[in-house]
Amino acid sequence: MEEEICKFLCEMGQLRRIRHEGWRLCGVEKPESVAEHSLRAAQIGYILAKLEGYENPEEICTALVFHDIAECRIGDLHKVARRYVGADEERAVKEQTGKLGKIGEDIFNIWRKFEHQDEKAGVIAKDADLLEMAFTAKEYVEIGYESAMDWIEKISKRLKTKSARELLEILMKKKCLEWWQGLKKL
Repeated sequence: MEEEICKFLCEMGQLRRIRHEGWRLCGVEKPESVAEHSLRAAQIGYILAKLEGYENPEEICTALVFHDIAECRIGDLHKVARRYVGADEERAVKEQTGKLGKIGEDIFNIWRKFEHQDEKAGVIAKDADLLEMAFTAKEYVEIGYESAMDWIEKISKRLKTKSARELLEILMKKKCLEWWQGLKKL
């Protein structure tokens, strides 16, 4: 089984090479990778879980680390492409994790919980995923990709947790690219 785990981990490296394609619709030539998105989504998920009083924030973080693993095999299809192309993400994740024994079962179940959002954990994780895209969109707006504002408007209507809605409201009043102001010594 260790050989299968090793192959799986090699496959997960593909996420560093797959770009978040939806941003290209806004004119972004070299958007962040799916791996970069997943990392910040996991970080946001942990914090969002804490803000929502969720007992096991590590569960949310773990779900977000694995939430886009199907994209290793199907790529990142943005919403316009999904209108025309049907990808079976569940099948991809099942096949990716199927030879990993109990570890694979656990990863698949974590992925499924995120996808179905039928529990509080899935709702928080999805909000973290959306919020990460809102932060990225805000950064893109600040460097001149005005059409990324459309993402923020659509995301704002989809957020379900109070904490995610509050963070988005605060984000809209901030300049993301000025986080370091006041930190450098003169």
